[in-house]
Amino acid sequence: MAERLTGEIQLLRRLKPELINILSADADFLLQHTDSRCLLSSLNYQQVKSLHVPSEKVRDLLDHVIQRGPEAAQGLLQLLQENVMQDTFPMLDFLKGMQVSTPSTGEKEAPRKRKEASELEETIPSKQICKNGSRLVTEKQLMIVARGIGRSWREIGRLALDIPAVKLEQIEEDHSLHMERVFAMLRYWRTRQKENASPALLHSLLSAEDWALPPESIDFLLETG
Repeated sequence: MAERLTGEIQLLRRLKPELINILSADADFLLQHTDSRCLLSSLNYQQVKSLHVPSEKVRDLLDHVIQRGPEAAQGLLQLLQENVMQDTFPMLDFLKGMQVSTPSTGEKEAPRKRKEASELEETIPSKQICKNGSRLVTEKQLMIVARGIGRSWREIGRLALDIPAVKLEQIEEDHSLHMERVFAMLRYWRTRQKENASPALLHSLLSAEDWALPPESIDFLLETG
C-alpha cells in the first residue's frame, strides 16, 4: 500500500490545490460525473452535494476519492482526461497524455508512476501566466469584481463575457445567493478563457459602453505589482 500511495493517490494530493482552483468553476458538473463512475459512496455524494461553496465541494470530493483508495483515485484521473471534462475545464489540458496505470500492474510500476508524477508536476507552473506574459486573474480579483455587479449580471454574462444563456441558467439554479451566482459566472469565464484570462482583458470587457461597470469597481484590475 505504501508503494501505491506514491502513485495515483500521491499525485492527486500534489495536484489538489490546482484541481480545486480549476474544477470549482463547475463543481456540480464534476460531482455528477464523479458519481456516475461510482467513485463516491452514497453518503459521500450527499455530503458533497449539501455544500454550497464550489471550492469546498471540490475539496471534499477530492478528499473522499483519495480516502477510498488507489482505484478511486485512478478512476478520477482517467475521468479528468476525458473529452467531456477537458472541454468543460480547458485548464486541465496539462493532464492530457498522462499515463494512468491499472490496479493490476503491481509494485513494479511504482518507480514509473513516481517518475510520471514528477514529470507532470514540472508541467504545472507555480504561477498562472497568460500568453502575453501577464498574470491570470485571481479568485480574489474575481470576488472584488463580483461585488460591483448588480442584478444585470445575466446581461453582462451574455453580452460582455459571451457566456451561453443555458450556462447562466444553470448557475442561477445551482446558487441561491446573488454573490455566489456572479462569482460562479466570472470563474466560468476565466475557465473558458484559459491562458487568455488576464485582469486587463476582463477590465476591457467590463468597460464596454452598454454595460460598463463603475471605474472604481474594476480599475484595480489594471494595477501591476
